[in-house]
Order: sequence, then C-alpha cells, then structure tokens
Amino acid sequence: MDLTLATADSIARACITRAAEMGLKPLTIAVVDASAELVVLLRQDGTSLLRPAIAQGKAKGAVGMGLGSRALYNRAQEQPYFIQSMNALAGGSLVPVPGGVLIRQAGKIIGAVGITGDTSDNDEACAVFAIEQAGFTADPG
Repeated sequence: MDLTLATADSIARACITRAAEMGLKPLTIAVVDASAELVVLLRQDGTSLLRPAIAQGKAKGAVGMGLGSRALYNRAQEQPYFIQSMNALAGGSLVPVPGGVLIRQAGKIIGAVGITGDTSDNDEACAVFAIEQAGFTADPG
C-alpha cells in the first residue's frame, strides 16, 4: 500500500489530538512516504522557525536509514562518526533523536512520521499513537 494524502493527513491530525490530550507544547508534524517525500506538514500555532526542518529530518532520516530515529539516536551514541557521515550524505538534514517513527504495513515501510516541539519522548509517543490508531505498525526504533 502507498501512503495516501488522506491517510497521512489523518495520522498528522491524530498526533495533534493526542498532543492536546497530553497537554504538550505546540508541535510540528511531518509525514513522508516510503521515498522520504513530504506528504503532509502540520505546524501548530506558536512553533519556532526550525521546527518544520526538524520534523522532516526525523521522518526522512528514519525512512532513509530504515530505522526509527530512536535507533539512530542510540547508534549516534555508539558510532558518532557513522551518524555524522550519514548526516553529511543527507545534506545535514538527518536528525537522530526520538520522534521519527516508521510506518509499517505487513513489515514493509510505507512512510514515517517526524514530530518536534515537546520532549523527544513525548513527540515519539504521539507518533506511535497516531500510526497505530490508523491501523499500521509504528516502529520507533
């Protein structure tokens, strides 16, 4: 299955709903497809200037590496030169911190969600919730 605009939009809006339930700071949510192309970007009022780039960096990095950004964070701790090299290959846009969650269906990566604005753990929790609510498997790494 390809990630449709309707599905990506539904996931992003579920992230916003969940964030409100959790009382989180304003979020920016990026949903990308399996080719790491942006499908939806939602930015709540009050977010800072770099948040869209950070959200996309989390999502695109997850798809590009085939790993949720929590796994990329752990890899950065263990092998910082490797992640620095991957970031250079990604044009400096790889963001290896939690909040980039792969969207899987039947084991296959169909996209990813990248969220930023609150703590990385809270960002990730919103993404996982929204992906699972949409009927997919969330893979945060």
